[in-house]
Amino acid sequence: MRQERHGQRHGPQRHGPHGERGPQEDRRRHERREAPAPELVKERTVVLPGQELDSGDYHPGYGTYREGGKIYASVAGILSIRPPTIRVIPFSGPYIPQNGDVVIAIVKIVGPTYWLVDLRAPHYAPLHYTGTPWKVEYGECGEYLRPGDAVVVRVEGMDQSKRIGVSMNGDGLGRLSGGVIEDISPTKVPRVIGKSGSMIRLIETATGARMTVGQNGRVWVDGPQEAIFKVRKALQIIDKEGQRSGLTDRIKLFLEER
Repeated sequence: MRQERHGQRHGPQRHGPHGERGPQEDRRRHERREAPAPELVKERTVVLPGQELDSGDYHPGYGTYREGGKIYASVAGILSIRPPTIRVIPFSGPYIPQNGDVVIAIVKIVGPTYWLVDLRAPHYAPLHYTGTPWKVEYGECGEYLRPGDAVVVRVEGMDQSKRIGVSMNGDGLGRLSGGVIEDISPTKVPRVIGKSGSMIRLIETATGARMTVGQNGRVWVDGPQEAIFKVRKALQIIDKEGQRSGLTDRIKLFLEER
């Protein structure tokens, strides 16, 4: 009988010294059962194809797809969260319009009741005269905007033919006069703006220039020539080094240089 009791204790030691589970083993088992789910990625994080982004509380936008109740990235890029939509802005390629984006567009073609504008997107977008604050008569569009003019517009969706809708009605929208436009990657726009507008405020204060930043990566800059030159150089630094840490200090040091 003594040998049988000893035989029952062969194999892995699963019990404490008194024949019961020890407190450490119970704690380990509990931790395995209660292990938290991995933390989902945050806004402006670099993501890779197939990476889980959300458990399904958002609507999948460009660069994402839904599978099994979860949303995943379909391209490599920067995560952008705009409730109720989550999307990924790819590292390369044209700007992909999304509802609500405020962008800088360039007039390309003038029609009798509309202007075709370039958003840096795959297709031109029609800006209808009803989408402006002006009372435009038929055939008079050329008297208000001409090819080459820059305007700030809001994206208002895409129809089934992938035609982009834009409007110039609203605060902060309208024609831009003077200044220059610098193009950067759309993925670097959040870095140009900064947290709560901190980066753009830093640049404007240090240079005395005025800036308007479009979600499509176009930045309008106006002011003295020296200020414009300084801002354009700062934007080039951000476009090139936007993913590195310490960017704010780097820009502040550059702006302080004589």
